[in-house]
Amino acid sequence: MKAINQSTLSARSSSKSPKLATLTALATACAMLLSAPVNAAETNAATDAAKTDTTATSVPSAMDSSKRVIRLARPTAASTAQEGTLPTAAVTANTQPTDLQSTSVPQSAPLPNNAQPYRAPMSTLQPQDVVPAPKIPEFTGTTQVYEPGPLTATGVDLRSGQLANIPTPQVQLSDVSFVPTVLIPQQNGNNNDQLDVSLLDDFIEDVSPNARHYPPNFPNRSQRHYTREKIKVLAEWIQPYAESPNASYDVLIRAAKLNGMGRNLDLGSDYTIRGGKYVDRAIKLQPDSGEANFLYGMMLSEGGGFKEGQKYLDRAVSLGYTEAEQSLAQSDLLSDRRDNALERLRRLEQKNPNNDIIRQQIKLIEEGKFYIWDIPAPDINVKPSA
Repeated sequence: MKAINQSTLSARSSSKSPKLATLTALATACAMLLSAPVNAAETNAATDAAKTDTTATSVPSAMDSSKRVIRLARPTAASTAQEGTLPTAAVTANTQPTDLQSTSVPQSAPLPNNAQPYRAPMSTLQPQDVVPAPKIPEFTGTTQVYEPGPLTATGVDLRSGQLANIPTPQVQLSDVSFVPTVLIPQQNGNNNDQLDVSLLDDFIEDVSPNARHYPPNFPNRSQRHYTREKIKVLAEWIQPYAESPNASYDVLIRAAKLNGMGRNLDLGSDYTIRGGKYVDRAIKLQPDSGEANFLYGMMLSEGGGFKEGQKYLDRAVSLGYTEAEQSLAQSDLLSDRRDNALERLRRLEQKNPNNDIIRQQIKLIEEGKFYIWDIPAPDINVKPSA
């Protein structure tokens, strides 16, 4: 009986050997799972330390459109004192308590006689010894704004001979001219607000022989182009003053001249409309103006309105405006009244014997031409940037 019992116990113990091996393997797996967070904490701590060092040594900067701003940032003393590195075990103890309990060996599993139940390793630090996690340092510092200072370099005076083998520049001024100042009232009946038209009047006087009548005549294509571009600029400049309901006669007559020349230079129908509107308003302000009546009659007749323009030209002739008589001769010529045009110009030549233009116009009609203003125009010098 005794032998039988021993064999039975031996058989029972041999049947428990696989269970013991299984428990050993399970304990080994739990140990590996517990060591993984520890290694991860060590890796994270090293990475955070490297980031902290990089952040502490970097200096951010900013740039705006007008000033260069450099911000020098340093960690505060309080944040520096709180910096530190926690032991790996402490981090593990604080972050993984739930995992430890969940991965322990179940109590219902049978154990061998000499085996002890498995328990997770405990940290050697007590709760009162746990160091709090480091805070991100707050950077403070001063902001320095750098602005360009005044230029103090005076350069090198070439006249003093400081540079060897470099000739001294010689500059001479020529063709110096002075433009008289001309001020006109902006509003009708109000002389307080005045407009400086000195350069405008100088330009109109310079280019009127070339562009006042149709067809315009210029010595070269460059001068024609420069005149067109300058008329655009000046017409745009005076337009707000001329569009005013209470614009003065002086403003309106100058705006009409500019737009009339723009029409002759093929700048568009807008110049024709504006020119007629401005000169019509000027005549209403001064009905006895020979210049305004001539300008309106000339623009109408040279645009094809011979009958509409004749009454304004006759009015200008009665006011003693000589150029209106020439425009009437042009109107007669384009209306197939050649004899009337010749008679008018010859009579005008007798009144103005020193007028060379009238003699040239008579010659053009005798040669069978139709445009009495198609004569060589004076050589002008309009600057492209003027």
